[in-house]
Amino acid sequence: MNDNVYLYIFVMACVTYLIRLLPLTLMRKDVKNVYVRSFLYHVPFVTLAVMTFPAILNATATMWSAVGGFIIAIIFAYRGGSLFKVSLAACLCVFLIELVAY
Repeated sequence: MNDNVYLYIFVMACVTYLIRLLPLTLMRKDVKNVYVRSFLYHVPFVTLAVMTFPAILNATATMWSAVGGFIIAIIFAYRGGSLFKVSLAACLCVFLIELVAY
């Protein structure tokens, strides 16, 4: 593997570049399909959720405090709380669960 490190980096760079370049060159017109537009609209939110959720579970000392904070954050966000209120409630929940757990 050490002999072909530059080849691996080159192939990886080409694949990454092509993934970003192909939609730009192939899709010159506006997307009119309702299902494709809906899919493209939700991609950033799903990507953020997929990257954030594992970090939430590993950010605290115990998984139970992370799950508790996550549930409280979902409840506060669903009820229309601001970002500050949601994060404050989640942090407070995590703090209290870890205070009781230890």
